[in-house]
Amino acid sequence: MTVPTFSIEMKLTEIGTPTKGTNAREVIVAIGPAFGKEMNKTIVKVDHALVLREILSGIEEQGAVPRVIRSLRTADLAFMAHGAAQISGSGISIGLQSRGTIVIHQRDLDPLSNLELFPQSPVITLDMYREIGRNAAMYALGESPNPVLVINDEMTRPKYQAAAALLYLKECQSLVPEQKPVELKAEFFIKE
Repeated sequence: MTVPTFSIEMKLTEIGTPTKGTNAREVIVAIGPAFGKEMNKTIVKVDHALVLREILSGIEEQGAVPRVIRSLRTADLAFMAHGAAQISGSGISIGLQSRGTIVIHQRDLDPLSNLELFPQSPVITLDMYREIGRNAAMYALGESPNPVLVINDEMTRPKYQAAAALLYLKECQSLVPEQKPVELKAEFFIKE
């Protein structure tokens, strides 16, 4: 998928502290503290609005129900996703850092375990983000999807390692220690 010629604007409105979900079809997407706020693009300059819209669309396409929360006390991908899985009605969540790194998690797994991990954010495409949303939905619905194909580029790490570290530090500047996550309403608008 290529980046559209139009732009998408995103509005993330805080609606309160998230409660434990009761919908067995729910997938929570836990975004980093700076996502769509102090930071608006991934490490390869893809708009956060496009990324989140693709993930949510993938979840909805499979018949699951997305819910978005913002992690405030941690920017660690595994712990963001693990915390979200604990309150997800299905027990399935997605963690998404501002730089674009993403994981699918499940409630009964340890924080550093996961269903699918995509550590090389520079090689994740919008199509892959949508597929990740689809797979998370399928896990929530009790299915066993084929894992999303992970692209590995041995030159990605040396090329982006310094930038990734700086972006993580920038994300951490938005942390609010001891603060619970906040639930968000995500709205998208096409801007010609």
